[in-house]
Formats: sequence, C-alpha cells, structure tokens
Amino acid sequence: MNCYRDGVTRLLLTMIPFFREVIVSCFSCEHCGWNNTEVQSAGRIQDQGVRYTLTVRAAEDMNREVVKTDSATTRIPELDFEISAFSQKGALTTVEGLISRAISGLEQGQPTRRANEEAVAERLDEFIVKLKELKQVASPFTLIIDDPSGNSFVENPHAPQKDDALVITHYNLTPQQEEMLGFQAEAPEEKPQEEDLRNEVLQFNTNCPECNAPAQTNMKLVQIPHFKEVVIMATNCEYCRHRTNEVKSGGAVEPLGTRITLRITDPSDMTRDLLKSETCSVEIPELEFELGMAIFGGKFTTLEGLLKDIQDLIMEGKMKAHFIMNDPAGNSYLQNVYAPEDDPEMKVERYKRMFDQNEELGLNDMKTEGYETGLAPR
Repeated sequence: MNCYRDGVTRLLLTMIPFFREVIVSCFSCEHCGWNNTEVQSAGRIQDQGVRYTLTVRAAEDMNREVVKTDSATTRIPELDFEISAFSQKGALTTVEGLISRAISGLEQGQPTRRANEEAVAERLDEFIVKLKELKQVASPFTLIIDDPSGNSFVENPHAPQKDDALVITHYNLTPQQEEMLGFQAEAPEEKPQEEDLRNEVLQFNTNCPECNAPAQTNMKLVQIPHFKEVVIMATNCEYCRHRTNEVKSGGAVEPLGTRITLRITDPSDMTRDLLKSETCSVEIPELEFELGMAIFGGKFTTLEGLLKDIQDLIMEGKMKAHFIMNDPAGNSYLQNVYAPEDDPEMKVERYKRMFDQNEELGLNDMKTEGYETGLAPR
C-alpha cells in the first residue's frame, strides 16, 4: 500500500498463554521496505465485552504483552487521551509499543499541520512530549483497553496468581455495541413489562419493624419450578441489623385448598425447597406438633430451614415422620424431587374449603360474579 508493488504477507496462528489463539499477519515489501503487522482473533466474538484497567507503576509494566483488536478503545485518563475503536488496526504488541504507535500516528501529519495550522501543531507537539514521558514511567498512570468483542488481552506476568495492578471487568453489551459488531440488523423488540419485573429487584422505603428507623425493602418476582410465581420481600435495617423476609403469593386464591403430606425418611428430604404461605399451618402427627397459620408469615426456604429446632429431635431419634402442610388458600408448595413424575413419598390433596375456612379467608362475603354486566348479586 506504499509503493503499490508486490510484497509478501505471512500468517502465523499462535497461542497466547492464559488467553486464546490469535492470527498474526505481517506484510513486508522488499522494494520500498514498508511493513505492516496486524493481529486478529482466531475465535468467535465473545458473549461479553471485556475491560482491562492496568496501573502502570514501573518500567517492567511497559513490557507487558498486549493484544488490541480493531474493535477496542484505548484510554489514558491522566492525559484525557483516547484512541477510538476501528481507528487503529488490531495489534500484538506491548504497553510501550501501544504508546509508540499512538505517538507515530500523531507525528505522521505534523509537517502538514505546521504549514497550515501552526497553533494546532504546537499543541500536538506538547501532547506528544507528554506521551513520550509516559514511556519513562516517571509517575504511575492508567491504561484502559475496552473491547466489546471480548478478544483483547493484557498480560498478567504473575499468572496464574492474581495481579494487583490489573483489573479485568466483563460486561454485557449494549444494543449500540451489538450493532457496531454486526450482531443486530434492527432494533430489538421491547420486552413485556412482566418480563422486566422478573429480572428486576424493586426497592421502596419503609420503617424497621424492630427499631422503627428508616429502612429499605427489596421485592422480587420469582418463578418456582413446577409451581407458580411468588413475591419475595426482604428488609434489612442498617441501624439495628434486624432482618426480615417474607413471601407473598403472586397469584389469586386457588379454587381448592391444598394439603401436602411428605413422609420424611432420609436426611436429604431436609433440602427440599419449600414455600409456606401466610395462610398455611404445619403439622407433625408423630410429635403431636402443630404450627398455626398465624405464628409467622410466608416463607420460601427449605424443609430444614422451617423445622429448625425440631429437626434434631426427628433425625437423631431415627424416627420416620410425616410433614403436613395444610393451606386452605392453596398457595403453598413443597418440592417434588421426582418432578415431573409423581413422588412416592409425597401426597398432594386438593379439597373443598369448609365454611369456616372461607370465613377466615374473607371469601364468604366476597362477590366476584356479574360485575361486567352491572348485575352483581346482592
């Protein structure tokens, strides 16, 4: 590309330790002596982008090996200096070589600038001097390489040990970065609001139930496999360190109540996921033990977490026992470890609520029919 005569391009597939394979291409012209070296990733574009933040403190750091792809942005915050993506070809070089390439690129057009824009040329001369001073490492500076393709690399000379001078951050791509890399031909479809709520933790201000100090409650919508959606709420108080967590059903009261009976025969049963709603009572007939629905609110935990103190009594005595959850609202759940097949040790019964149970749930006086036509029953 200098004298337009034929030259030779050499390609080398090489493995960079603790990184991956890259292709190094080198062109040289025997007629004019011009040469050019580029590097390309031998793999695919990664699922996440990568950002390397290197604090250069000593001359040894200038010798660190660097892979910079053409999609990477290079920054030196101390000088407010940035080399944008695709303004330079990819390179296999060192930290010093990266700075030298930047200096060469700025010096290349200086003769023309001095003739036409002398003031601009003088300011660039001053800036080039600052870049050259960085190579002496008179004082620490920061080098940031940000690559959405995830294929850039900065050497850790202490690998596989941690490098205190190097911070590696992986991040998800923005729609603009995906479009820049050619991932998207058109704007992504908007996700339904319900889908966004499943991936978002909502926060709202409240007071601590223990000391009444201002606190924050976190709330998240969670889908329990083979069951339904629930709302998990947690409050942490920074003043008294009091913590509470509560689970609310994400759906309506079911037409039928649920009685779940589990025959506990092995310690592994204690690891089953369990959702006890605020309307659910718990019984252990072998211990003549019953926990009423008003004792505490809803919980999403394990069987071991709910039993707590009585777990040792059941398991140390080698006693086979039954664990019964009775929820007239039908909003409780006990994990079936054989799902979607039936669990031979667990029985789930649906039953019709009695008048007293409907009364306790406030359903006897609740009218839900006929409102769409304005003919609600009296």
